Amino acid sequence: MKNETRSFYESAVLRSVARIAATLDDALDLEALAREAALSPFHYHRVFRGMIGETPLEMHRRLRLERAAWQLLTRDAAVTAIAFDAGYETHESFTRAFRAAYGASPTAYRQAAIDLRRACGRAPQIELAARCGVHFSAIPRALDVTFVTGETTMNVTVETLPELRVATVHHVGPYNRIAEAFARLGAIAGPAGLFARAKMMLAIYYDDPETTPSEHLQSDAGLALDGDVALPSGLAEKRLPAGRYAKTTHLGPYTKLGDTWARFMGEWLPKSGHRVGSGSSFEVYRNDPTTAAPEDLVTDLYLPIA
Repeated sequence: MKNETRSFYESAVLRSVARIAATLDDALDLEALAREAALSPFHYHRVFRGMIGETPLEMHRRLRLERAAWQLLTRDAAVTAIAFDAGYETHESFTRAFRAAYGASPTAYRQAAIDLRRACGRAPQIELAARCGVHFSAIPRALDVTFVTGETTMNVTVETLPELRVATVHHVGPYNRIAEAFARLGAIAGPAGLFARAKMMLAIYYDDPETTPSEHLQSDAGLALDGDVALPSGLAEKRLPAGRYAKTTHLGPYTKLGDTWARFMGEWLPKSGHRVGSGSSFEVYRNDPTTAAPEDLVTDLYLPIA
């Protein structure tokens, strides 16, 4: 069963990588990639990033930059034309991205290659660092993909949870600003005495930041409460369904939670023999960020399992 599940996720990701590499001239349709992988966009991008080491969009941008570098070395096209070909709307934005990747402007990179050829030197390298080993090639060839493996084994348990009744404050906007929703939650729940009666503090995330503009991302800050607790005005009620959830624990600052989710979805899940179930993933915050140091924060990550 575990081998079949890993094969399912590996095959899905390999199909995505092949499509990305073959369609550099097209805008990346992230929702279509997720559909082809038979996963929701939210879960798909975590699986892809965890297995490949970069998101589909990051891979697409990197391969386009590698192709641009190859064009600068082998073509006489104007830098502006190469910038448009790489998906950049302006010469300036392309130059900034290229300089960040290659340490030189496109013009300087091209001139350095000319100087090296005159001196019979080795041409500059177009490949950018990539843990998966997939790079642009002007000659079509079979892709040799290296899946990312963690240096340590993740500690994951599978638990059966009852339905959770959650009092929530809704947040629309970048996920890294969900603290604003927790502040509103505290302003309402504190005077009502709900923190003393709460089972846990948690956040529920609904959208994939790869496919949804940051200003439209939706999430909830919430407190899990018993059914007999009355909710004051300003709090909505959400239900997290009973069922089986995989759980792992993140130790450290919230800014590193994305990396743990990537390992959870992209490393542990394909090897586990499990597949993602219906329902929402959520995070449970086990200590108080206002009193605990960032390196001491404890967060449990829950993933619904089919």
